[in-house]
Amino acid sequence: MAWMTYISSWFEQDDWYEGLQRASMSRVRQVGLLAAGCQPWNKDVCAASGDRFAYCATLAIYVYQLDHRYNEFKLHAIMSEHKKTITAISWCPHNPDLFASGSSDDLVIIWNVAEQKVIAKLNNTKGTPASLSWCWHAGEAVAFAPRRGPLLIWTISGPDSGVTVHRDAHSFMSDICTFRWHPQKKGKVVFGHMDGSLSIFQSGNKSQRHVLRPDSLEGTDEEDPVTALEWDPLSTDYLLVANLHHGIRLVDSESLYCITSFSLPSAAACVQCVAWVPSAPGMFITGDSQVGVLRIWNVSRTTPIDNFKLKKTGFHCLHVLNSPPRKKFSIQPPTPNHHTSSTSEAVPPPALPLGQAFSLPPGHALCCFLDGGVGLYDLGAKKWDFLRDMGHVETIFDCKFKPNDPNLLATASFDGTVKVWDVDTLTAVYTSPGNEGVIYSLSWAPGDLDCIAGATSQNGAFIWDIKKGKVIQRFNEHGKNGIFCVAWSHKDSKRIATCSGDGLCVIRTLDGRVLHRYKHPAAVFGCDWSQNNKDMIATGCEDRGVRVYYAATSSDQPLKVFSGHTAKVFHVRWSPLREGILCSGSDDGSVRIWDYTQDACIRVLSGHSGPVRGLLWNPEIPYLLVSGSWDYTVRVWDTREGTCLDTVCDHGADVYGLTCHPSRPFTMASCSRDSTVRLWSLAPLITPLQISILADRPWKEIIGNTDDAILRGAPPVLCGKVSRDIKQEIEKLGGHPRGKKLRWFSECLSPPGGSDNLWNLVAVIKGQDDSLLPQNYCKGIMHLKHLLKFRTSEAQELTTVKMSKFGGGIGAPTTEERLKEAADIHLRLGQIQRYCELMVELGEWDKALSVAPGVSVKYWRKLTQRRADQLIQEDKDDAIPYCIATGDVRKLVHFFMARGQLTEALLVAQAACEGNMQTCHISTPDGASDPEDARGEDFTGLLHAASAQLAEWHFQGGRAVRAACCHLAVDDVQLAMASLLRGNELELAVCVGTVLGESAAPATHYALELLARKCMMIPMWNLAADLLLMIPDNELQLVKLCAFYPGCEEEMSDLREKCKLPTVEECMQLAETAHAGGNVFEAVKYYLLSQEPEKALPVGVDFVKEHISSSDWTLDTIYPVLDLLSYIQTEKLLLPTCTEARNELLILSGYAGALLAARRQYASIVPALYEYTSQLLKRREVSVPLTIERLSEELEAWRACTQPVHPSSEDSPYTPASESQRRVYAALLRRLQAEPLRGMVGPDYVTGSHLPSHSDARISCLTGLKIQGPVYLLEDGKSAISLNDALMWAKVNPFSPLGTGIRLNPF
Repeated sequence: MAWMTYISSWFEQDDWYEGLQRASMSRVRQVGLLAAGCQPWNKDVCAASGDRFAYCATLAIYVYQLDHRYNEFKLHAIMSEHKKTITAISWCPHNPDLFASGSSDDLVIIWNVAEQKVIAKLNNTKGTPASLSWCWHAGEAVAFAPRRGPLLIWTISGPDSGVTVHRDAHSFMSDICTFRWHPQKKGKVVFGHMDGSLSIFQSGNKSQRHVLRPDSLEGTDEEDPVTALEWDPLSTDYLLVANLHHGIRLVDSESLYCITSFSLPSAAACVQCVAWVPSAPGMFITGDSQVGVLRIWNVSRTTPIDNFKLKKTGFHCLHVLNSPPRKKFSIQPPTPNHHTSSTSEAVPPPALPLGQAFSLPPGHALCCFLDGGVGLYDLGAKKWDFLRDMGHVETIFDCKFKPNDPNLLATASFDGTVKVWDVDTLTAVYTSPGNEGVIYSLSWAPGDLDCIAGATSQNGAFIWDIKKGKVIQRFNEHGKNGIFCVAWSHKDSKRIATCSGDGLCVIRTLDGRVLHRYKHPAAVFGCDWSQNNKDMIATGCEDRGVRVYYAATSSDQPLKVFSGHTAKVFHVRWSPLREGILCSGSDDGSVRIWDYTQDACIRVLSGHSGPVRGLLWNPEIPYLLVSGSWDYTVRVWDTREGTCLDTVCDHGADVYGLTCHPSRPFTMASCSRDSTVRLWSLAPLITPLQISILADRPWKEIIGNTDDAILRGAPPVLCGKVSRDIKQEIEKLGGHPRGKKLRWFSECLSPPGGSDNLWNLVAVIKGQDDSLLPQNYCKGIMHLKHLLKFRTSEAQELTTVKMSKFGGGIGAPTTEERLKEAADIHLRLGQIQRYCELMVELGEWDKALSVAPGVSVKYWRKLTQRRADQLIQEDKDDAIPYCIATGDVRKLVHFFMARGQLTEALLVAQAACEGNMQTCHISTPDGASDPEDARGEDFTGLLHAASAQLAEWHFQGGRAVRAACCHLAVDDVQLAMASLLRGNELELAVCVGTVLGESAAPATHYALELLARKCMMIPMWNLAADLLLMIPDNELQLVKLCAFYPGCEEEMSDLREKCKLPTVEECMQLAETAHAGGNVFEAVKYYLLSQEPEKALPVGVDFVKEHISSSDWTLDTIYPVLDLLSYIQTEKLLLPTCTEARNELLILSGYAGALLAARRQYASIVPALYEYTSQLLKRREVSVPLTIERLSEELEAWRACTQPVHPSSEDSPYTPASESQRRVYAALLRRLQAEPLRGMVGPDYVTGSHLPSHSDARISCLTGLKIQGPVYLLEDGKSAISLNDALMWAKVNPFSPLGTGIRLNPF
């Protein structure tokens, strides 16, 4: 296995524990990502291959991959090696894993998309590669061209590797817009130029330079750039050309003749991009540059067949995927269209009678728009399969939460827009009108005012009213000088401050009256109002100084000037909790903390290797400060001692803005030059505090005052307004409202992403009155009893909205006249059934169904079911009404689930459960009911299946909390708790489980046990004991805690007394007695608590060896003993005298872990656990009844019998298990038995697992692949595994994968 190359050295030796450190993971968790949009600057910035597509923002390439299970595209990778604007991307036509990109710093990179790594780089391309494409005639060559040419060809490997200049393609008279290789004619290439002309080259033929210019431009100097070029896929010579103003032409590249000029509906329409539709010969699509109109064309017609207005903003580029996404159910191949053939022989599609729509071919258009929007449009179904709307396409300089809404985040960008996002759903809500130029800074109006102030590079400052959707005010006191910062006063909504490159910090009122002009000796970059003194404002200046002004006086002189930085000061931030304390970030790479009252710098925070930009004080923990830098990192500081608590390296470029909301103080947003916004949870930094809340510790351990909290070594306590408000509300309620306390703190400490939704569902289950549910409850996952009520009311609202279709259509092929004539005769003869069948044959289903009840209602229903089946096979939405009309609920639910439309499946299943979808009553002449009536059918199972599918979709998307919501919505408390546990949302699981009570008790107890393991590593032993004491049957857990405790005798005695366990001496006596009586488990338990815990090793190990030597043992007989033995103190386990017993324990634990992982379906770590056990067996001196051959046989049997029958990868064909493998697997299953805790089967998947990292790439020592999502570092400080794998490994085998005997604790 790949991982063995990383860690084999650990298995060779027995003194591996020397120099080890504690395994660790990042203390700041990424929980959300707002991906960038597609850049509108360059032409070839989107590409597709098979089931992947890619687009590029300014600095990074985003790769999306089809998840076949849910039939949706998911972000697979962010590739960000380029440091300057990416100019073009191209997918290799011969290898779907290879991808090329060029950038404005004269760099071309070849990527392996599957492995997410760079495999070749070409520096110094002698000019910016403005256009780039793989060479169709050579597998390992990429061609690129600067604007003026020439065409350069880079052969990446082989004997001819290097860069050569194309023999003919150089010395152009006009700049190159784009170029295209011919996919069939070797070496043939066409260039489109700014002047509207084409240049065509092919070896052996005469070069054609600057030909086929639009007729209207001949003899003029006017430019009409070529916006798109596409070779006809079915012709060797035909070429589709689009000019920005002249429109589209089909030209013959050999005879240099224009075959067809296509007519646009209006002179104002301009074509920006063109793409052929591979599934329909002769058909192509275009995107307009002014408005997002997609037009469908056939080469036989000069006018469009159809038009769709997809967006208000114009197209930038367009690409049709060669193979549309595969559906999970089978689709019959479409009937060949006899009316469109190859491009060169296309015949016109015949006209159809009015009202019959032209049926578009199957195909998916990758659409990129000028506002950064990216989408995948299903041409056949006329709907978006994927839409990433309104992303920023350039550096995001600032981000701020709305003061009265922690779910709304505003961002300001170099691209000239301010956007507002809902961080709960990660979607764009508002975008500012027009383009303001570069926007450096933004500031929300305080309170509930729906306004944002923005600061621009040249156009002054503005105020945007987001509800009105327009700019309502502008300020121009700084003239054309750039305004770097705008700050709306926190306490006085009438005052706004701006600071600028002109050296002024201006304070004005909303009506434009200037109150102060604070003059600085150089440019002013940052300003911040004090949250403790409404008239105090601080500034950061290019002269390296920090100044404090008092706005209540008429003086324009600073009260204080702080100096100490050695380069310009950018941002300054006042502490919200400590009066007179502020921080500043500088280009010298440091952050300085200043005390206004002492007139001094009290701390210098050094660690960044680039200028510091983002600064953020935590609003609850007074010493916690976060900084972002041009070194691409975010650092979290404990300002008491100046220590860096964590460094986050996920951004792919300079980090500019940092923000959090006071009511969600441990959720932080950051923005960067990489054009992304990322959301982070800082809650792991205050784990002891969270556990103190869960353990119901006294208030003084949870909420404190600032003076005590900032003392060195003091444990974290909450000091902000939100926590004090929670305490006040709880004390008002009187008694001991633990449920309220847990809920309010949970909502405060949890990141967005469903925790509010979860608590609303818990309240519904506990019987809370519906009138107390918040207004936004209906926007989330609703309880089944509310689902229909809210959706019905939503439908009633929608009926008032008139829907209008954009554009018209043309008909489909005419019907056969003779069949129609025959059908008319049958109808006149009263032979209705025969008429219906002929109408069906003609495709006139509506006519057939309208008269079918004349035969019988039973016949009508069968005909309707046939129609529904046909439409389902064609994957058409039109199937839905037919399924509902016939009451075929199961078919409809499965149809939705197969398409990945899980919310719709759930809605239909719930409607059926409530009796809204019964099959029709058919009265027979004698009044008896039709036997097919399924009125009494129970759809509850269907409802739960739909809910489980929706939950699993959320879970696989890294949304464990929303998965839990899905289960709670159908009252399945156990599966809801299991989702939280598998998502490692342990604190939330305990809170929710405690409130839900008995139904959640087993899972709550398991969560408490895992949290106690977490406390052992902090280490906080008393807190761990408090948690375990909350479990009713807790003796065994308390034994494990005390056995592993490494403290002195006196502390150990106190802990035992708290846990009500016998003394050390008593334990030795109890152990000896149990051993003599043959009670191995009790003997091991008490030996571990004695003064000689190592005595437990041979007793327990021999017991396990004896059992697995027999033929009828089960996992449940050996695992409890091994689990108990794993709690022996590490220093005792690593004694030289215990070497053999230790090695045997590691091997047996590894084997038992592999079996338990197989039982829980932890597929990603089962092979690694078997391999780990085999390696230990091979390299250590042991005597255990296991052989490498047996382990290998079991692993192969497991692989053969659990492999998917329909693997998504075509590279791994399905091979059925052999008879012997099935026998071995059957024996394995008998040993495994069932998992006792419901819902715990399946892999763990923590929040953020689906989020690709930009720059903090780590390779897993278990798989050898790049880790996606959170990383867990093992005890050697180098080896890494994914946090998901670490959690699963620790749950089945507590010892590290390095074979060191160190316990793994990633919880």
